[in-house]
Amino acid sequence: MVHGAHWQRRRWRRIFRQEVAGVARYIGNHPVLAGLAGTLVAVAMAGLTLLTLLNGRTDALDHARETSQNLVAIMSSDLERNVEIYDLSLQAMVDGVEHHLNAGLPLDVQRAVLFDRATTAAYLGGAYIVDANGAVILSQQGEFNPDVRFADRDYFLVHQRHAAAGLYMSHPFRSRLRDGKFSIGLTRRITNADGSFGGVALLAIRIDYFQRLLDRITVGKSSSVFVAMTDGTVIARKPHSASDIGMNISRSPIFVEMAAHSDGSYVATSPVDGVVRMYTYAHVPGTPLIAAVAPAIDDALEPWRQRAVLNGVLTLTFGAVFIVVSWLLAFALRDRQRAQAALMRLAATDALTGLSNRRVLDRRLDEEWRRARRSGKPLSALFIDIDHFKHFNDTYGHASGDEALSAVAECISTMVRRTVDVVARYGGEEFAVLLPETNAEGAFAVAEKIRRAVQAQDILHGGDGGVAVTVSVGCATCVPAQGANALDLLADADRQLYAAKAAGRNRVAPAQTADRSMAQNSPS
Repeated sequence: MVHGAHWQRRRWRRIFRQEVAGVARYIGNHPVLAGLAGTLVAVAMAGLTLLTLLNGRTDALDHARETSQNLVAIMSSDLERNVEIYDLSLQAMVDGVEHHLNAGLPLDVQRAVLFDRATTAAYLGGAYIVDANGAVILSQQGEFNPDVRFADRDYFLVHQRHAAAGLYMSHPFRSRLRDGKFSIGLTRRITNADGSFGGVALLAIRIDYFQRLLDRITVGKSSSVFVAMTDGTVIARKPHSASDIGMNISRSPIFVEMAAHSDGSYVATSPVDGVVRMYTYAHVPGTPLIAAVAPAIDDALEPWRQRAVLNGVLTLTFGAVFIVVSWLLAFALRDRQRAQAALMRLAATDALTGLSNRRVLDRRLDEEWRRARRSGKPLSALFIDIDHFKHFNDTYGHASGDEALSAVAECISTMVRRTVDVVARYGGEEFAVLLPETNAEGAFAVAEKIRRAVQAQDILHGGDGGVAVTVSVGCATCVPAQGANALDLLADADRQLYAAKAAGRNRVAPAQTADRSMAQNSPS
């Protein structure tokens, strides 16, 4: 049943090829149809190009959205990681104050204990211990102004009023200890042994950290990137403007959307400059921060527009050229078909012997191997080599050698008569024969017929009369199995050929038992 289905498929493929060839011949005989077909193809190509360009615009926006999401994810990850690092330093500072500050240790030892982790934090403006009155009592640098008070800072008031505030991130402020440089404060509450407010542990983070993070991101000349707090306070923005730091945008329609959801992406027109942008944002986990990337739609579509113009011009140009060429080539189709058929015959034929060449052998070997594996029937191969051919060539010349090759090829073709069999020149003085659905005994019988036919024929050369030429033949047979290799069959036939030569030449070495059981011994 499987075998019948296989032949049915072959039949339909053959019918399809015949139909295609018939259509080609018909068009070749009617040049007007070929020209019209070329015109229709050009118009269809232009339509498809237009559709592709429209889809490309959507893809460009999708790509801009995906890129923005990736950038937001990178920003959010960097912010989250650094806040965690700073928080570890704060926790160490709070723990040190609550357990070691009153232990009577020297000041330098106290600073080493309290600020050990803080010294490695990037973009750290300073680390301080502030008492319950807002005065700095310990500093990472060791020097501070004792008259400076922080009791009015938002972070101080939050921890003073709320014992469970935890990690707190302040609004941007100008430092009173570092020449008014913009910073934000990360703080934790210090609690006395009796549970009362004992002050705060403060890390001043330079705004430069946020600005440097944004400066590394490139999204277009009219685009925007910013980091803001959930209450709308701007921490940093690109393009940078010092006046933007600390500005509140909570009433902006654009920010309202960001504050209402944990993450997302939408297109909106900026109320500031009227630029249409794609706003992609995410709330940074564990912080009151929102990271946002807003590429301008014009910037995102600029590469697409350039490609669209180029593709449109090229499509129109090539379409016109294609139509002209279609009409020009239509009248040459018949000659082209004839030339192509001749080239195909030459590509598949050995020029000297007229047999199939190595390329055809390899292709047919693969086909017959797969067919034999499906049907479970044996496949046999013969390797044939002319005995002492080099000596023959050296003695009688290459012209006689060519005559001998042609005569042997004719003998082989005469003895192998089935249409499914394949006879090919393998190379030099070697020939190969594929015998589908042929067992070892049948292969040996065919090989012996070939050997005898060659031996009985005299090869003529010049005026020296006839010279007998003999061949040695190696046989191999197997029933292919899953995992076996078709080239192994030829390799087995080649080994048998060498066995025939070693045994005295002018003989046939039959397929060995190992060859016939290849399928059983092959890995599955």
